[in-house]
Amino acid sequence: MAAASPAPFTSPLAESLAPALLERFGRYVRVGTQSDRDGEGSPSSARQLDLGRVLVDDLLALGLDDAVLDGDGYVYATLPATIDEASGPVPVIGLIAHMDTSPDAPGDGVEPIVHREYDGGVIALPRGGTTLDPEHMPDLLDHLGHDLVTSSGDTLLGADDKAGVAAILTAVAHLLAHPELPRPTLRLAFTPDEEIGRGAHRFDVEGFGALCAYTVDGSEIGELQDETFSATEGIVTIEGHEVHPGFATGKLVNAARLAAEIVAALPAELTPERTSGRDGFIHVYEVQGSASHAVIRTILRDFDDELLAAHGEVLRRTVDEVVAREPRARATVEITPQYPNMRRYVDLFPQVTDAAEQAIRAEGLSPLRTSIRGGTDGSQLSAMGLPTPNLFTGGHEFHSVREWASVQEMAAAAATVVRLAEVWTTPEFRGATRA
Repeated sequence: MAAASPAPFTSPLAESLAPALLERFGRYVRVGTQSDRDGEGSPSSARQLDLGRVLVDDLLALGLDDAVLDGDGYVYATLPATIDEASGPVPVIGLIAHMDTSPDAPGDGVEPIVHREYDGGVIALPRGGTTLDPEHMPDLLDHLGHDLVTSSGDTLLGADDKAGVAAILTAVAHLLAHPELPRPTLRLAFTPDEEIGRGAHRFDVEGFGALCAYTVDGSEIGELQDETFSATEGIVTIEGHEVHPGFATGKLVNAARLAAEIVAALPAELTPERTSGRDGFIHVYEVQGSASHAVIRTILRDFDDELLAAHGEVLRRTVDEVVAREPRARATVEITPQYPNMRRYVDLFPQVTDAAEQAIRAEGLSPLRTSIRGGTDGSQLSAMGLPTPNLFTGGHEFHSVREWASVQEMAAAAATVVRLAEVWTTPEFRGATRA
């Protein structure tokens, strides 16, 4: 296959940021930071603190003297404004990314590999027999000539969300190196446990002190996301009755078999693999157990709260129908809220998305307004009074050993953050307030 021509960067600014961004990204992904659904503290896994300490050191080295890793595993710092507020107040704007990576794929020992000037062929990674094949991953063909970063094939990469972390740090470093660029006060936060739905649980919104914020946790270049799923978790617990299998006739109540029947009875059309667009789903992500006791863990998602509640009723009804065939079994269904659709909160402060659109256009891109078939820290933060839409990172195929990121797009994300800082100092936005 003929070599591809190098893909251009979105701007000279993005091109200038790329080397430092790639260096930071490479360092950060090498630090294992998987969150732990069964972990009870904050953070849920001590390894996340390792990256937190690295980030504090990097922020202090840049001159952000208030950088701190707090007792719950959150990193906070402040980049002071460069404009004179004598001519009018300027709002404080937040930038947020999460430090943890998904527990759904191996995350320790990440070895990033840069594939220069992608030519459109199959990328064979050195471990695990993993390949990135454009026949099955057609988005690759939109990135001919890009410099792509992958793992070695036996771990995820961690672009979700270390691409966002690196983009924010790189933008901050550029702003510090160019004090002539106008900027408001920027509050930075790097959160733990986003991947398990706890990233905002102990976030100090009041202490953060921002008018609004942005997570840098998206994917496709130009994305601006102001809507997420609403989310709940459904835990099904089944109690059976175990006896010696040789004497089990008429006595054994097999909880593991009942769990399998429940999973099989859930509507196939409501699974993630058969839904798209604005469809919600019921996703069975873990089944554990034995003949005497079994647990089914599910997540329920929808953009509409009434439909989300209906998914919960489907889960309850399915469990009841299966268990009714074996009345000696006992089953419970516990449905717990996780995060709300941010749209209802972000819409109350349209300036937050208007400013982001202007920044994306200033980087020479067309804003791509999309809804997230998932959630971000911004879902909960918006409900907590901090409107927080989501910006792109240039990462793709998250939560997978096939995860990859484009250097050109990550650099565009960092450049967009720089543009965003300037947008918030313009007359249209500098006097913005929320009711």
